[in-house]
Amino acid sequence: MHVTHLSLADFRSYTRAEVPLDPGVTAFVGPNGQGKTNLVEAVGYLATLGSHRVSSDAPLVRMGADRAVVRAQVRQGDRQQLVELELNPGKANRARINRSSQVRPRDVLGIVRTVLFAPEDLALVKGDPGERRRFLDELITARSPRMAAVRSDYDRVLKQRNTLLKSTALARRHGGRAMDLSTLDVWDQHLARAGAELLAHRLDLIAALQPLADKAYEQLAPGGGPVALEYKPSSPGDAHTREALYEQVMAALADARKQEIERGVTLVGPHRDDMNLKLGQLPAKGYASHGESWSYALALRLASYDLLRAEGNEPVLILDDVFAELDTRRRERLAELVAPGEQVLVTAAVDDDVPHVLTGARYAVADGAVERV
Repeated sequence: MHVTHLSLADFRSYTRAEVPLDPGVTAFVGPNGQGKTNLVEAVGYLATLGSHRVSSDAPLVRMGADRAVVRAQVRQGDRQQLVELELNPGKANRARINRSSQVRPRDVLGIVRTVLFAPEDLALVKGDPGERRRFLDELITARSPRMAAVRSDYDRVLKQRNTLLKSTALARRHGGRAMDLSTLDVWDQHLARAGAELLAHRLDLIAALQPLADKAYEQLAPGGGPVALEYKPSSPGDAHTREALYEQVMAALADARKQEIERGVTLVGPHRDDMNLKLGQLPAKGYASHGESWSYALALRLASYDLLRAEGNEPVLILDDVFAELDTRRRERLAELVAPGEQVLVTAAVDDDVPHVLTGARYAVADGAVERV
């Protein structure tokens, strides 16, 4: 699978941009702040319905514009599809596939698949659990686009349950009448059902990623491992089947209910879980050096790439301003690993930051213009 054409309208710094793309390596080169990352961010948005740089859509719309449009022509084998997303901050986004408007934004998931590595990915190792949960859930959705609906259901139920808990907590603190908590039992069941589905996919994903991440780390930093990925649930137990996971979450919710009512928030469930990253016998967070942390984050992304490729639909690999952050050894090893990819998009401030092995198309990006050189 690869993108053959990218079109932008009022996206980030671009009033308009039309960028033909070839298979193989394409590098976008230009000074910082000129819009290189905006281009690859748009491709990543089509794959995930989100940005790797910001948490909301508003910054993606050019200042002064009401909406932004990202459109891509995608080829998979002999099949071509046109996918389009219209971003409307404060309103519902819109989607079109092959000019048809009778689709929801999440229906486009799976048409474009990407694995994106950027400096922000250092947070996978050094950052909060939310960064690692997002990594897992976006990869789950890339593997199985229907999981977008499960994630949405979980978030909706969690929001409703938190609203009920908050209202109950406030009523108790201010001596109000006792709330009817029978509704909470219903929300518990909904939360546990959607949560069990999400948990099952996360556990399956980590089992699949483990050997691939260890292999990738060894390729990037020979002799520096091994690495280990361990899921840390907020609902204690070692269940793996969906039904057993459902019972595990239900039991944890029952145990935490008194504390949840006092605090007015849901304290257990996939939204409170983490993935422990170990390097050797120690946790990577807090113990890994800066270089080791970079290698670990890269290994997670390369493992994701290998996993998706093995499952039959090779994703677009995006390396956003990565090579300038790496020492010479890691830079060369990474370039050799990604060079055979069906489509690799690279951004760099100067030509020298693009390793020589990554030959292919070059675009100069400056002053809002994207020109092939």
